[in-house]
Amino acid sequence: MAVKRTALVTGAGSGIGKAVATGLARDGHKVLVTDLNLDAAEAVATELRNDGLNAVGHKLDVGQQGDIDVIAANHEVDILINNAGLQYVAKLEAFPAEKWRQLIDVLLVGPAMLTRALLPQMKFRGFGRIVNIGSIHALVASPYKSAYVAAKHGLLGFSKTIALETAGFDITINTICPSYVKTPLVENQIRQQAQEHGISEADVINNIMLEPMPKKSFIEMSELSASVAFLISDAARNMTGQTLVLDGGWTVK
Repeated sequence: MAVKRTALVTGAGSGIGKAVATGLARDGHKVLVTDLNLDAAEAVATELRNDGLNAVGHKLDVGQQGDIDVIAANHEVDILINNAGLQYVAKLEAFPAEKWRQLIDVLLVGPAMLTRALLPQMKFRGFGRIVNIGSIHALVASPYKSAYVAAKHGLLGFSKTIALETAGFDITINTICPSYVKTPLVENQIRQQAQEHGISEADVINNIMLEPMPKKSFIEMSELSASVAFLISDAARNMTGQTLVLDGGWTVK
């Protein structure tokens, strides 16, 4: 299979990142599978190579500028998928200050600095596609998630600004905002929210997570992979600074 482009996916050792990396590899792209956990990144890359696909695993902590600089210096990247994430659920007054800052660093500063590092080479080659994996919480808020909600809201403003700064190039930046996707991150949220609200995990799923969604369904990984495929395609070359919302009708009410 001829290689199309080189794509870098952050947080690709599991969950959404792994699904997106797999979709990109199956579409013929070379994929840099990056994750904070090197073993997880290499395991995904090995799995893809065993299927005859082009993938390499790398350690990348998006909260560390040194890691970002090493990646940018050693790889030409055409497609950047800013996916790495984490969550912490607590009332603000009980939210550890260092944890609040960590979420902002990973969810907002990391994508900004990685984009900053890769933009010069994208401009030089005259092509770039940047896709941020946002969240429904870039558009609405939920209690006990102040850092996550603040970071995801900021990601949309960042994307709009970079869209304007790159308008003279064949470079686009867009954000996919899904409601709940059944990932390990969400599984952990279910347990945390059950504790915070003093209710069962089943009640968290039905009465908190799915209750705002008229379709009452978790978003599938395949929907996210297909959305990424569209946003990096020629059909979306004039779509930039936009928010693609997969929320089962949450925000139309």
